[in-house]
Amino acid sequence: MTPEPLTIGQVAAQAGIRTSSIRYYESVGVLPEPDRVSGQRRYSAEILTRLGFIDVAKQAGFSLAEIRELLDGSTGEQASERLQTLAQRKLPDIEELIVRAEAMKGWLQAAGDCRCPSLEFCALFSDAAQSSLQSSAVGSSL
Repeated sequence: MTPEPLTIGQVAAQAGIRTSSIRYYESVGVLPEPDRVSGQRRYSAEILTRLGFIDVAKQAGFSLAEIRELLDGSTGEQASERLQTLAQRKLPDIEELIVRAEAMKGWLQAAGDCRCPSLEFCALFSDAAQSSLQSSAVGSSL
């Protein structure tokens, strides 16, 4: 016995996302085009698993283009090979983000101890402090 196909509203409710997100995922190729019944989208329950993969990959920092690449089995590579390739490509970006976040954390901790009567004379706003924060952000567009 085949389970009843799900409407877009049912999928959205079960996955905890908006119907517009599902439509968008379809438009960018992260989700396959669904079957239609009288013009309305109908999904198999497997769509929920795929949406779960998308959610985890987004939390790991992957873009939708990267997620599409990960889920695309047309390359002939195994899923693990695609995942390893993407992870190796993404890791330097995340390492840069961590360096920048650590620099920002240090600055904010120092700002919490600031006793300067005026920001004009505060070392946290000196050229050296500015350079330090900017150098940690170089190349980081995350």
